[in-house]
Amino acid sequence: MMDATVERAFQKLEANLEELTKIYRSLLDIVRKEKDLLLQADRDALDESNKLKEELLFKLRAQDALRARYAMDLATMVGADVENPRLLELAQKLAGTPAADRLRTQHAALDMLIKRITDINKDNEEYAKTALQTLNGALGEIKETLSGKKTYSGKGQYKQGPQVAGNFVSKEA
Repeated sequence: MMDATVERAFQKLEANLEELTKIYRSLLDIVRKEKDLLLQADRDALDESNKLKEELLFKLRAQDALRARYAMDLATMVGADVENPRLLELAQKLAGTPAADRLRTQHAALDMLIKRITDINKDNEEYAKTALQTLNGALGEIKETLSGKKTYSGKGQYKQGPQVAGNFVSKEA
């Protein structure tokens, strides 16, 4: 059984962790949809997605600062590491109470969400890099085709022609 002061400190931390979990779930939803937006090359939708992501990251930073403060308060009361309070250590200090199980559950949920977000975000980043490299390669090919081949003809005269197969039928656009 926890005393009332510890119970209040735990409730603040628990409410904060629930809010963090909601934000992380929203972020997970956004990074999952991001790949489709990259595939569609929908710039407006990507811009909107990035704005939402930035807002969520701002909220996460604010909630995480609160989490640190609430965890430090609870750590002080239960004799855990105040400088670097960890949820699992707090759960251990609260062993035998329903609060301990709830902290472990919230820790596991947050840990899983963060891993999924990180993995999907890395995949999206790799996909975006590959798409940009492909696009840059295609643009380079177009540029070379349009600029023509710069070589000397047999008599030393400068000759221009297409670098790759495919001549223009007309230069009018």
